[in-house]
Amino acid sequence: MQTLLDSQKSAISKLKKYKVGALFMEPGTGKTRAAFELVKSVDPDYVLYLAPYQAINTTNYNESVVAEIERYGGFQMQHDFIGVESLSASDRIYLNITSALRQAQRPFIICDESLKIKNVEAKRTKRILFLSTLAEYKLVLNGTPVSRNLLDLWSQMEFLSPKILKMDTAEYKNTFCEYTTMRKRIGRRSITREWINRYHNLDYLYSLISPFVFEADLSINIKVQFIDIHFCLTEQEKKDHEYLKRKYLDNEVMELRNNNIFLEITQKLQHNYSCSPEKFEITRRILSRHDKSKILICVKYIDTREKLSKAFPGIRIISWQKNAFALNLQDYNIMIKWDKHWDYALHDQLMHRIYRHGQQHDCIVYDFCGNVGLEDMMKENVDKKGALLKAFKNKTIEELKKEV
Repeated sequence: MQTLLDSQKSAISKLKKYKVGALFMEPGTGKTRAAFELVKSVDPDYVLYLAPYQAINTTNYNESVVAEIERYGGFQMQHDFIGVESLSASDRIYLNITSALRQAQRPFIICDESLKIKNVEAKRTKRILFLSTLAEYKLVLNGTPVSRNLLDLWSQMEFLSPKILKMDTAEYKNTFCEYTTMRKRIGRRSITREWINRYHNLDYLYSLISPFVFEADLSINIKVQFIDIHFCLTEQEKKDHEYLKRKYLDNEVMELRNNNIFLEITQKLQHNYSCSPEKFEITRRILSRHDKSKILICVKYIDTREKLSKAFPGIRIISWQKNAFALNLQDYNIMIKWDKHWDYALHDQLMHRIYRHGQQHDCIVYDFCGNVGLEDMMKENVDKKGALLKAFKNKTIEELKKEV
């Protein structure tokens, strides 16, 4: 078994004093090992390990979180690895683990990639929060604890213990967020929109959560290079793109649907040029320069994946949604982001599937950028969120107050 890293030792030293804790350690820093050692220090009689389904049931067992735990010696007590998606999809699984938690004397719950429980209205989140009431010992693990805004933190802290924040979602939002609500009538319907203008009382928030949180950034002697690859849509793709914009991105239609249609329509717009011919030509050139066994291509659409598998047999194709969390893909060091994504957390998590402790080679991440405004908008959105998170982590509370 590998020697513990300094960050892992610090995490264990800080959190073993408590029955609950958050390992907000950047992907690749070894938070799974720290969690395993914290479990050993408690010696529970049952462990429930919640993680994204693909992190548990991936095709290659050696890349799964289950295999990683086994490499550390494995849980020696009764335990279950459950995909968080199964909690909402299967009543049988939910009832079985509820029963197991009730029967245990000292149960321990680990929620890996805890951003999966950020939507407090989702059935999955409600069930996880109920399960948390059945165990005293709990951990949340995440590399990017805030992907949208500070509201992401509420459900994670509530999972650990309602005694940390001592407030419901409405009180939390009113305490730490200044927001604007707008209501507008369109015909017989009333449309409500809400957005956050700024944050306040950050020092108070920090004082509430800091005893139970350990943070660590990744520090390894491996370089990562990011390369934007520009490609041009065909004339027909451009015409189709403009037609779809005129048809769907109409202000009245957007307001009528409460803007919920926006992501759906941008998906259609992007799907229209996902398999643009020039992308295949550029990819062939990239493949010719690298060891093909070390290359991953990340896609959003099922039909795109099928076309790439036929065009580039033997190259591993992974999914943004299914493969961005918890997998250890350190055997690869070249990544091609075939399609763009709005979610900064997914970008960060995906990159750290290859750029992590255990990686032996410098990494390269290629990012396709098309010559349409949507591509620029998505890139700018991700860059801003990344800059916000970096500033949030690096600045003092007083500096943050001045900026937000």
